[in-house]
Amino acid sequence: MTDGRIGFEVHDFVATLTLDRPDKLNAATAAMSNRLLELIPQIDADPDVRVVVVTGTGRSFSVGSDISELDRYDTPWAFRNRRDYCDALRALRTPAIAAVNGYAFGGGLEMALSCDIRLAATTAAFAAAEIKLGWIGGGGVTALLSASVGASDAATMLLTGDPVTAEEALRIGLVSRVVEPEELMAVAGELAGRIASRPPIAAQHAKANLRAAQSMGLEAAIQYERELQAVAMGTADAAEGRRAFAERRVGTFTGR
Repeated sequence: MTDGRIGFEVHDFVATLTLDRPDKLNAATAAMSNRLLELIPQIDADPDVRVVVVTGTGRSFSVGSDISELDRYDTPWAFRNRRDYCDALRALRTPAIAAVNGYAFGGGLEMALSCDIRLAATTAAFAAAEIKLGWIGGGGVTALLSASVGASDAATMLLTGDPVTAEEALRIGLVSRVVEPEELMAVAGELAGRIASRPPIAAQHAKANLRAAQSMGLEAAIQYERELQAVAMGTADAAEGRRAFAERRVGTFTGR
């Protein structure tokens, strides 16, 4: 398919989204954005999906938007108002892991940053490459990158556009772990499985609280956390967790 596609499968409460346009380094098309925008609400509404793993095929995670499509927009305003793949991933309530197998450049970096946890193969590389072409990223790269790696390293990436290796990404905190390419999906799957075994409402609350903490002041963030805690404590899963603790067994959580 010339527009590429988004692979989607679910197994044991873990959904895998695969960017599948390897001949174009998984550059994102409008069709791929639309597919993601369709899938995300379905994922969040599906009780059989508790974690999402995002990855790519071939030697790239994604190099961002397909530049050959950018001239299709009549005006910068039309470009600004486009349906965007990064918006889709950021809207995801379900915890998400980026399994970065190769190049994560431009919008591909933003897609990885839009996930909650990032794992990288030794073959991965990361770059905010837009500045080399005369523009900057618009999918949240400035806020998300500076929150992940700190102002100085974020500025270096944003102002040079130069790639960062997987090992350097680990050093500056852009990724949590670096593994051999052949191990990447197994490691991501094992982590996703552990998260999927936790109460799903509590996991979504933890994600929501992490996002809120990035934009709130300290006292407001703590109060928001306390409100989310109160909601979680009233769930059937929390009651099951208390029973399981008292009975010294592993809890069985249903997302209720």
